[in-house]
Amino acid sequence: MTTWDVVVVGAGVNGLTAAARLAKAGRTVLVVERAESVGGNARTQELLVEGVRHDLGAAVLPFAVASPAFAELGLAVAWAHSEFALAHPLDGGVAGAVQRDLVVTAEGFGSDSGRYRRLVGPFSRRFTALAVDALAPQVKIPRHPLLMARFGAVAASPATWIAHRFHTDEARAILTGIAAHATVPPNRPLTTGVGLMLLAGAHAVGWPVAVGGTQAVPEALAAMIRSTGSEIELGREIRSLADLPTAATTILDLTPRQVLAVAPGASASFRRWRYGPGACKVDYVLSGPVPWTADACRRSATVHVGGTATEILAAEQEVAAGRMPDRPFVLVAQPHVADPSRMDGGRTPLWTYCHVPNGSEIDASPQIERQLDRFAPGWRDLIVAKRVLTASDSEAVNPNLVGGDIAGGLMTMRQMLLGPRPGRSPYRTNLPGVYVCSSSCPPGAGVHGMAGWHAAAAVLADSK
Repeated sequence: MTTWDVVVVGAGVNGLTAAARLAKAGRTVLVVERAESVGGNARTQELLVEGVRHDLGAAVLPFAVASPAFAELGLAVAWAHSEFALAHPLDGGVAGAVQRDLVVTAEGFGSDSGRYRRLVGPFSRRFTALAVDALAPQVKIPRHPLLMARFGAVAASPATWIAHRFHTDEARAILTGIAAHATVPPNRPLTTGVGLMLLAGAHAVGWPVAVGGTQAVPEALAAMIRSTGSEIELGREIRSLADLPTAATTILDLTPRQVLAVAPGASASFRRWRYGPGACKVDYVLSGPVPWTADACRRSATVHVGGTATEILAAEQEVAAGRMPDRPFVLVAQPHVADPSRMDGGRTPLWTYCHVPNGSEIDASPQIERQLDRFAPGWRDLIVAKRVLTASDSEAVNPNLVGGDIAGGLMTMRQMLLGPRPGRSPYRTNLPGVYVCSSSCPPGAGVHGMAGWHAAAAVLADSK
C-alpha cells in the first residue's frame, strides 16, 4: 500500500495510542519509527547483565493503569504491585510511606492523619472521573465540572504551600517529593496538581509496574495496530514531511524542536517552546536487595531519596538555576520488588535518576550514590554493574528528549495547559492535515497515551 489515511511519525506511547484509536475507527494507518523497536522512552532491555531487565525510561506506571485511553482500547497488560506504592526515607531509619489503603497511609502520618485524608480522600474516591478530565485538554468543558472545580482550586497552588500546612517531616517530605515529578521546583504553580494526581492514583489504582517491563505497554499497542491491518515501519528516520508516503493526515509524536525540523513551516509558537531540566539516569545491577535502613523502602517499588522537604526544594531550585546540587532529589525504582521476573537469580535491577540542568554532560552518579549511602549504608558493596546516561546522552539516543528533558517541555502553567500551539485544540498545527501528539501536548508527560488519544479525536472530528 502506498497511500494511507494516516501516517504517524514516532512509535512512542502517544503515537501508538493515536494510531490504535484511528485504526480501530477504520482508518488505514502507517506508523514510522527511527528506532529498531517501538516504545520511545517506554522500553525495556537487558542493559548490563543477561536476565536482568531495566526500563530505559519510565519504570513505575500509575497513569498507565489509570488511563482512560487504555481502558477504552482494552489494553492487555499484566500489572504487578508492591506492598507500598511509595516510600520516602529520612535520616534516622524512618520513612514516610504511601499504601493503597488511604486510612492506613494517613494514620502513618500521625498528627497529620486528618489533613491527609481531607486533602487526598475526595480525589482518590472519585479518581476515575477525575482522570477523565485531568488527563484531557483544559480548553474544553469538563465532564465533571464540580469535581474539577474542587481539584483546580487546590491543584493550581505550589506544593510548598500545601506541605507547609502539615506538621510531620514524613508528610511534608512525601508531598514535596511527589510534586517534584513535575520537574520544576515544588514552589511553582501547578505542582500541587501533579502530586495530588499521583497520590490519589496511588490509593485508587496503585503504582504498578508492567510485568516483564514497561515495554509491555507499547508492544500491546503495536499488536493492536497490526491486528487491524495497519502497519509499523521500524528503523526509518523521517527528516522532512516530504519523506512520508501520501496520506490525508499526518500525526507527529515529536516535541516542538523535532516538529520544526521536519516541518519548518510550523507556526512561530513552536519556536518559542521552552524545555525543562534534563535527567541523569544511572542503572545498576546489584547482587541483592538494597539494604535500606527503613523497612518500608524494602517493600516499595518506588523510593524517593532526597531527605526533608526543605532539602528537596533546595535541590530542585539549584537545578532550575542551572547548577548541579550536591544533594539531588533522586527517584529510585526497584521493579523487582513487585515483579520478580526482572531478576536473574539474586541479581536485581536498580533504576535511578536525578534532575540536572538541561543539556548537561555531568555524570551525577557520585551525587546519587552519596544520597543512597545516607539511607542504605553498604549498598555499594552489592554493585555488579553500572551504566550512566547523562542528559546529553539521552538526547543522542532519543532526539525527543531535548537536553535530557523527559517531560517534553518546561512545566509552566501556560505550556502544561495549552501546549505548543494555544487555541481551540492543542493538537492541530497551522499546517493542513498535520497534528501533534507528543508529551509536549496536554496532559503532558506520563505513560498514559492521552495526548495521542485526544489528537486522534481531533483527526476524527475534522474528517467528519
